[in-house]
Amino acid sequence: METRITLILALFTFYFANAQQDQVDSEMNSAKGITFKHGDMFIEGSIQITTGGDQDYYALNPKFGYLLNDKFAVGGQVNFSSNKFESTGIKTNVFGIGGFARYYFLELDKKRFKAYGEAGLGYGRNKVESPTGSNDSNSLTANINIGLNYFLTKNIAVTFTLANLLSYNTVSPENGPSSDTFQLNINLFENIFDQPKFGVLYRF
Repeated sequence: METRITLILALFTFYFANAQQDQVDSEMNSAKGITFKHGDMFIEGSIQITTGGDQDYYALNPKFGYLLNDKFAVGGQVNFSSNKFESTGIKTNVFGIGGFARYYFLELDKKRFKAYGEAGLGYGRNKVESPTGSNDSNSLTANINIGLNYFLTKNIAVTFTLANLLSYNTVSPENGPSSDTFQLNINLFENIFDQPKFGVLYRF
């Protein structure tokens, strides 16, 4: 009888230990309580595609970021986009490089949800092709936007750019005068989902 009780207690202890370990492993693999720390890095990217009708457009925007502490990150990015209008035959290709600084200012839902503000500066090379010829230009851009990351696991998050609050763009064509554009979009707070942009982030 004593042997049987000892065996039952041993089996119960083994089962309880395995259950506890499974719970620990599950928590470690989840995004609950996720926090950034100095030295963390991430790769982030978004793809935009618009087809049908008069316009065909696609854009690719990969980023690499490095965390200086639990809230502040810096990094670099590459941009490529192509936009073509069937009615006019005008096609614009843009290739750009740049840097950014990001500050995480809000955490919710057991730190799965992280909102940030980001300032970026970039240089672009633009080429416009039309039935009558082509024209190349250089551009310099600066912007401030607000976005968020929502962590699905401790390493993978969905990125959601809510709005470009401020943007500045100067274009210098090889043939023609340069132009400057400045835009302040504070009214987007009335409809923060007006022009959303989705992406994926991988933290390592």
